[in-house]
Amino acid sequence: MTWTVAPERFDTPDAALLRRDYYDEVASRYWGRPATSEEIDEGLADDGVERLAPPTGEFLVGRHAHEPASCTGLVVVDPHTAELTRVFVRPAFRGTGGGGLMLAAAERAARSLGVRRIRLDTRDDLVEARALYTKHGYREVPAFNQGPYAEHWFVKEL
Repeated sequence: MTWTVAPERFDTPDAALLRRDYYDEVASRYWGRPATSEEIDEGLADDGVERLAPPTGEFLVGRHAHEPASCTGLVVVDPHTAELTRVFVRPAFRGTGGGGLMLAAAERAARSLGVRRIRLDTRDDLVEARALYTKHGYREVPAFNQGPYAEHWFVKEL
């Protein structure tokens, strides 16, 4: 089976469902219990997703054998830097290379937006994500923000 990754509007049905699945997983892991539909809706409300479109960013959807399987977002924060967000691979597709493909596609998108550095923050409990970033050349750096869920910060020069 093959992967494809392409830009997609954040509000298409597939993109919206991937964003919802992403939030469900990260919220459920954080709270140590399944997130409710209301909690997911609340988390998605006013989450800044509109910035994930040119010229301020990009939203990418990965498909495995044509099935929506992954997503990531990129937001330009200054003329040289973009921030990676919403990196997600549905559990059924993990271990098939989709995470690395999403990072590579985000890096291409960042270059096309004119930036030369990608940064991100993540939580301590997202061990798999931290391993993915390290594997693909992201290095841990001192804190660059004070986000309520930021516990690890990474940067990659493109």
